[in-house]
Amino acid sequence: MTGGAASAAHGLGQRGPVQAMPIVAMALVVLLFGVFLWVLHRSEREEETLTLIKDVLWVEQNLHFQLTSDEEKLQYLAESLGREDTTPVNYSVMARHIVTVNPAIQRVVRLDPQGRPVRSEPPVDDGPALDDAFGPSPRADAFLIARSSGRRAYSAPYRLGAADTAFEIVIPIFRGQEFAGALAGVLSIDALLTHHVPWWFAQRYQLEVIDPYGAVLGTKSRIAMPEPRRSHVVPFDPPGHGLTLVATLHQLSGNLGRNILIAAIFALTVSALWSLWAVRRHIARRIRAEEALRAEHAFRKAMEDSLTVGMRARDLDGRIIYVNPAFCRMVGWSAEELVGAGPVMPYWLPEDLVHTEEVFRAVLAGNAPANGFELRFRRANGERFDALIYEAPLIDAKGRHTGWMGSVLDITERKRAEELARQQQERLQQTARLITMGEMASTLAHELNQPLSAIASYCTGCLNRLQAGSIRPDELATALEKLSGQAKRAGQIIRRIHDFVRKSEPNVAPCRLARVLEDCVALMDSDARQQGVRLVLEMGRDLPAVMADRILLQQVVVNLMRNGIEAMATTRRDRRRLSVTVQEVDGTVLTRIQDRGCGISSENAEKLFSPFFTTKTEGMGMGLNICRSIIEHHQGRLWFEPAPEGGTVFLFSLPVLSEPSATGAADSHDVRAADV
Repeated sequence: MTGGAASAAHGLGQRGPVQAMPIVAMALVVLLFGVFLWVLHRSEREEETLTLIKDVLWVEQNLHFQLTSDEEKLQYLAESLGREDTTPVNYSVMARHIVTVNPAIQRVVRLDPQGRPVRSEPPVDDGPALDDAFGPSPRADAFLIARSSGRRAYSAPYRLGAADTAFEIVIPIFRGQEFAGALAGVLSIDALLTHHVPWWFAQRYQLEVIDPYGAVLGTKSRIAMPEPRRSHVVPFDPPGHGLTLVATLHQLSGNLGRNILIAAIFALTVSALWSLWAVRRHIARRIRAEEALRAEHAFRKAMEDSLTVGMRARDLDGRIIYVNPAFCRMVGWSAEELVGAGPVMPYWLPEDLVHTEEVFRAVLAGNAPANGFELRFRRANGERFDALIYEAPLIDAKGRHTGWMGSVLDITERKRAEELARQQQERLQQTARLITMGEMASTLAHELNQPLSAIASYCTGCLNRLQAGSIRPDELATALEKLSGQAKRAGQIIRRIHDFVRKSEPNVAPCRLARVLEDCVALMDSDARQQGVRLVLEMGRDLPAVMADRILLQQVVVNLMRNGIEAMATTRRDRRRLSVTVQEVDGTVLTRIQDRGCGISSENAEKLFSPFFTTKTEGMGMGLNICRSIIEHHQGRLWFEPAPEGGTVFLFSLPVLSEPSATGAADSHDVRAADV
């Protein structure tokens, strides 16, 4: 693992516990909140239990108070029956009053000393000699206890009707010291619960009276189907006999506000946990993004530091905001010295400030050339160098244009190499021309021999006639004119050869291609006649001028014409024809040199313009390559096509000069065909 990766991993390891602390803290909060809720719930249950016990004891005391009150009323009635002055009418009135006022007392029954019912209030259908209006009653045991003890006694519960249960209070009656019977009050358990258990108790609890065998004798509750939570049991004494009061707490709806608060706290806790988890994931993603960004920055920094191309960024005001090490090495100033610098830059040439500032303003205005531009700069040590600069808009992450990024290349060595290559190309072109003239030497010697022989003959004839003294002046003038014509002819041949082979600096100037072609045809005339080739020159009317070096164009045309003449070596002499045509086509001057030779095979076509490729036994293989270089140097194009009648057509086009030269226009040539 590299040092950067190790430090990053160490950083992540340190950040892990820090990131986990909020989650641990929130988990502890949740745990404490759960413990708090459990304690609160337990406290509520204990409070509910305590309240249940208090409420049950209160109800039990209330029922006990009511039974005591009923006992006292029945005791008063029993004491009244023990007096002699109580008539049956009075008894009935008092008994009915007790039954009416006390809803729990269903009936009051007068018993004789043997325990038989004598009179009942309210009366029953069976008459006064009744046993029990609703079936057998366990009052016998209570009667015996009351008679023997002389005190009130409670009977065991028994069924009273189809859906009710009752018990009796039996109070003995004495007249003086004599036992005169008993008074039994029948109390309904359901009526007792209904009228003497308050509504609020029934709203919250279910109260039941249960016998020793677990049978429910009476119940009261305002909930149709209660869901019991907890119960409390107290003895129901009186009446005793194993009866118990069972109060069961209903599952009532809890505290709505508290439940909402608990739900809100729980939701908030869950939301906080989720937020912490989301934040942790976001932080983890951010850390990964930062690590990736650092790695990407380190990679880009290493890549920029390894570049040999100088990178320079400027803001919209032209101040430098970034330079890479290659640019610092190129100009010799450090990044600290360059960043923040504005015009005039320290690497600008003092003698070229005006031009450099114009280019600088053009770049800031967005008018930088797409193919770059060249400027000369200076290094910190004063050395000058040539720079090729490409400027591009600097766009930030939001798509806003914030400045300009320049790529700066030191092209000093390249320009030096280009100059050396240009000089070598010129030497190669001169050598090619000399080779061409060497190949044409015998033909040119023959061409010069004719005018020189004619000059010698005219001179000898004139001398002989002068010595004889028989020549007339007009005859001498005619001979001298012919001699002068032959001398001019020889001079033109020598001038063309001298112009063609002489070494000179390129002289690009406006020229007429028609005159160049005429000189080339004249130069190749003798060679063509020797090979039996007919030269045909066709020129359009008023051809425009081109910007070119006349000597270099002559070299191209002569080379192409010589190739065409040599290509027809195996062609029948009557078909040997080399046509040279020049015309204006779409803003260019197009020249066609067509032969009737053997043509160019497909395997040679792809390599025809390659250096040192030739099909001649003694050729250098540089002629066509030099021709293409010359034409392309003049912003033109050179190519070839198969001729319709057999052979090959070489074509080259040169751009028309936009403005005619004021130095003199070439003579216009009519469309003509010249057989030489």
